[in-house]
Amino acid sequence: MTNTVGFIGLGAMGGPMALNLVKHGFLLVVHDIDPAKAERLRVQGAAVAESAEAVAAAVSRTICMVETTAQAEVVIAGEHGIIQRARPGHIVACMSTIDPLAARRLGEALGARGIAMVDAPVSGGTERAASGELSVICGGPVETVKACDDLFRAMGRNVFHVGALGQGLAMKLVNNMLVQVNTVAVAEALVLGVKAGLDPQTIYDVVRVSTGTSFAFETRVPRILKRDFAPGGTIDISFKDQELETQFAKQLGVPVLLANVSQQVYQMARAAGLNKQDGSAILQVLERLAGVHVARPDVPGGGV
Repeated sequence: MTNTVGFIGLGAMGGPMALNLVKHGFLLVVHDIDPAKAERLRVQGAAVAESAEAVAAAVSRTICMVETTAQAEVVIAGEHGIIQRARPGHIVACMSTIDPLAARRLGEALGARGIAMVDAPVSGGTERAASGELSVICGGPVETVKACDDLFRAMGRNVFHVGALGQGLAMKLVNNMLVQVNTVAVAEALVLGVKAGLDPQTIYDVVRVSTGTSFAFETRVPRILKRDFAPGGTIDISFKDQELETQFAKQLGVPVLLANVSQQVYQMARAAGLNKQDGSAILQVLERLAGVHVARPDVPGGGV
């Protein structure tokens, strides 16, 4: 398999993922609608292409890491998309978190041109994207997934093949739903505890070794206590993922009460102008409603 790879979408996740491919010796042809993001890869030795179709013309495997389903549809099957100039035998690895059913439709359109596709969304956030320790969750034919294994292992620590095309995305939505619902529960618990007069650091120390702990609690609370809401993943992205989850559930006829209710908390945070902050910033909406401030005493505004 050629060592030259296409990469489209160089944002908060895609940028560090692409850099890890460079570190592992892959030659990249990249494209992003923001020239500044492409420039950061150019100085690392990547060639910059003017469009998705130009990327596809230069390589035999292309990674798509954009934010939304609509963007993925444009990049993969649009007027200047991968489908226009990819040759038969080309492989598209869609690593974006998008609608699983849309991914299957894209796979069918590509397949009609002799182009293979695998969906391979990732989990781990920006920190693990930078360290190359993501979980890569794949759906697609066994041979297509195997043909991309070298790429996935350059960007991730854990690589899972969970089924046919679209199943990687279904698994990713299940995972994200749990984290997002749990994040709202964590924020509610902190606000309740502080309103009751408990020290927020004590809440963390007790819960993290007790039955209420979780990945969301252990990773988000230390940042909350420092009032660090720099995005590892924005509220906008979390809301987008929840919309995918709830719509997918509707199409399958599955009730998802907590996903729908917790999505409204993220919507409240978006309406409050917190949309580009980290998902844990939903805490601020609940703080305002309860009239408390959750932080360590040594942090400005803490101890209130």
